Amino acid sequence: MPQSLGAPPGDDIFITIIRGLGRARMTRTVIKVLDLAYKFHGRPSLKIFNSILDVLVKEDIDMAREFYRKSMMARVTPNTVVYNTLLHALCRNGKVGRARSLMSEMEEPNDVTFNILISGYCKEGNSVQPLVLLEKSFSMGFVPDVVTVTKVLEVLCNAGRVMEAAEVLERVEGMGGLLDVVAYNTLIKGFCGGGKVKVGLHFLKQMERKGCLPNVDTYNVLISGFCESGMLDLALDLFNDMKTDGIKWNFVTFDTVIRGLCSEGRIEDGFSILELMEESKEGSRGHISPYNSIIYGLFKQDRFDEATEFLTKMGNLFPRAVDRSLVILEHCKKGDIEDAKRVYDQMIDEGGIPSILVYNCLVHGFSQQGSVREAVELMNEMIGNNCFPISSTFNAVISGFCRQGKVESALKLVEDITARGCVPNTETYSPLIEVLCRKGDLQKAMQVFMEMVDKGILPDLFIWNSLLHSLNQERHYNKNMLNIDDIL
Repeated sequence: MPQSLGAPPGDDIFITIIRGLGRARMTRTVIKVLDLAYKFHGRPSLKIFNSILDVLVKEDIDMAREFYRKSMMARVTPNTVVYNTLLHALCRNGKVGRARSLMSEMEEPNDVTFNILISGYCKEGNSVQPLVLLEKSFSMGFVPDVVTVTKVLEVLCNAGRVMEAAEVLERVEGMGGLLDVVAYNTLIKGFCGGGKVKVGLHFLKQMERKGCLPNVDTYNVLISGFCESGMLDLALDLFNDMKTDGIKWNFVTFDTVIRGLCSEGRIEDGFSILELMEESKEGSRGHISPYNSIIYGLFKQDRFDEATEFLTKMGNLFPRAVDRSLVILEHCKKGDIEDAKRVYDQMIDEGGIPSILVYNCLVHGFSQQGSVREAVELMNEMIGNNCFPISSTFNAVISGFCRQGKVESALKLVEDITARGCVPNTETYSPLIEVLCRKGDLQKAMQVFMEMVDKGILPDLFIWNSLLHSLNQERHYNKNMLNIDDIL
């Protein structure tokens, strides 16, 4: 540009050109602006360097690093903003270790520097380095922002280190850091997930005392925790507190309470909450899950006719789902399991969520016809849809395995369902003991028998007959009768 035209262009003009080229994705041309700046300024300002770097990191991190290296060779000393720009790009591209090395070159890292690196490590699921950096930031007088602190709380809670997360929260508050409802909710969710719901409730009271008002998510997390812990009265207390405190129930609130009540056999209370939901503006919002919870509760209490009747009445609200469910039940009744499964698949493809009635009849059908693998897959789908198998459902699969002589698979299933909180009964162990006795494995049969008795499950006549018959055949009757006498 000729000097006769007046004063050379300032930084603002160069920065405007750089940003325009960046929007046009002319990345390599952006670097050439630096040559133009040298021509007019001799030594471009850090603003220009930072603007070019900001464009490069969004398009090509390797080109940005090369540009940074050349700027260092040209004796351009980057300031904190330049460093932070590059750190952010490296972390965004998953190169947190390189970002940490670059941070060691900085003379004056600031709070943004720590926010970037701590967030980068949290994104990787690393629960160690965020604490190291957090401690360093505290020692330098910096307190990370609430978003960063929340990420640290979340990664610690996910790792099961909830008490450490609580210590971080209290440390941040002690240093004057501000925390919001999302941070508290993250910590409360961590305690509830670890079964320490009452500790979570303590933090609800603490946040209220400190002027941080809970929201509907806070209550929903705690209500869910109390329901999963079987403390339904406390869950209902919180449910009622929400109304007193002016916090509106939402669909998640209703759905959680209804599922908790029905799972524990409090069907009438479940119906009462369902009625409240239907009267509220929220309603079911087109979700079938609260109604499926009612069916689950009825089915669990062996009130099969009432469950089927309730399903039929749901037709006005969910015509397609109910129609598919009734067709599946009819196919299963006739023994047409493949046709039932075809309709089930169609229902799933349409986004439908089957009830326990549908799952149970399909699991029984597949187990009886020898397709036990398909039955197990359906049970896994049940669990994925928050529909926990009850004894009659998984007993059908165990019987199916036993009919095929797959005792180890049946025993493994008993172990798995017990670990998930399912409660086995006499019908669970009866086919296992019978098939073991039939195979002549008396020692294993007695081991399973003792396991059953240790759980407080009483053997029935069929189990006694299987054991006594096997003992007699093995001519160990007199020897082993003493064990049975001890049990009796």
